[in-house]
Amino acid sequence: MPKADFVYADPTNTTQIDGATPYGIYDNDISFQSESLSVCKFVSRRLGHPVMQLEIDSGSLYAMFEESVSEYSTHINNYNLRNWMWEQYGTENKISGSGWGNDSNSATMGTGSFQTVHPGNMGTTFVLSEQYGEAVNVGGDLQLYTGSLTITSSKQVYNLESASLEKSGKRIEIQRVFNDGPASISRFYDPFAGSFDQQSMLDNFGMGAASPAVSFIMRPTSYDVSRAQAIETSDKIRKSAYSFELVDNKLRIFPIPQSGSAGDKVWFQYYLRDDRSVTRAYTENKVSDPSNAPYKFLTFSEINSNGRQWIRKYCLALSKELLGIVRSKYASMPLPNGEVSLDGEALKAEGREEKIQLLDDLKEFLESVSLTNRAREEQEQAESNQAVLAKAPMKIYIG
Repeated sequence: MPKADFVYADPTNTTQIDGATPYGIYDNDISFQSESLSVCKFVSRRLGHPVMQLEIDSGSLYAMFEESVSEYSTHINNYNLRNWMWEQYGTENKISGSGWGNDSNSATMGTGSFQTVHPGNMGTTFVLSEQYGEAVNVGGDLQLYTGSLTITSSKQVYNLESASLEKSGKRIEIQRVFNDGPASISRFYDPFAGSFDQQSMLDNFGMGAASPAVSFIMRPTSYDVSRAQAIETSDKIRKSAYSFELVDNKLRIFPIPQSGSAGDKVWFQYYLRDDRSVTRAYTENKVSDPSNAPYKFLTFSEINSNGRQWIRKYCLALSKELLGIVRSKYASMPLPNGEVSLDGEALKAEGREEKIQLLDDLKEFLESVSLTNRAREEQEQAESNQAVLAKAPMKIYIG
């Protein structure tokens, strides 16, 4: 069997890598070309060359090196998908070209990561809180529009289709209706109660424009709170109070408008349904699931030393498996005075075992630095800090 020709490759001639790999994903990367020659020497000498003859050539090693880089890239991208997928849901997905290698047109997002990934320092927690806040109108990233209805005397039910909208033409979701009565505190007493001297004194204290006026002076605040609650409860039980009922696109307001309120407006805030709903138009050409998240293979020159060492070991494991498969076809070779048994099955088993171990180590490491695990570690750290602080001695003050 011929010896492998990769040992005699010129380490300065990296152009020989072009076209030597099955897919050519990284052939244009100078770092990959240079590393391919080094990995070729590393693997061949770990397998016993030149003392032992190897039944694989340099082309096979180039192919396995490309597979090792792609395998590493796949696991890194899967890690990113698990952490950031749902925060990029619905973003633009413009994948064009072949999608291989370092082609700048192969994906619009950064190599190995999304273009806009939320940073650390509770970044994802704040993103989630924005979505919760959006539901109660105190945050989020959707535009909240304003509309109004003109009140008609003795008319209680109004059709939202006839409302004046800031942006119309689409189905809307009402978030808040401003149909509130006057503040109960303004109905305590005459705001101008008291003599002129008393009113002047209150003005000097900054209370002149406040409703209860003189009653602010000697009574406790709890008195005002309890009286305000009594007025509001009375409005709710003895009157219809100020409220509304929304069924489909019909808005029923309480109390029934009187003649004096004709021409007034009831304002409301709303979202556009299309901004909140997930439809085919919303996900078309956008990120909708892991299959169309615009990730591409990692750029080899940007992989750090830890990643490259994992790739080298994985390439060696693949080479052992391949060499074992080749040698398993010839369990023994005849010689003039006997025969030689080959170690094909042992090499194949050893290579597969090393592959499994490397993959398990990588998955375990990526899981240890995931957002879920980080949050768990932060919780444990906070609990440990609380336990330490709980044992700190309290100061005793003697007056």
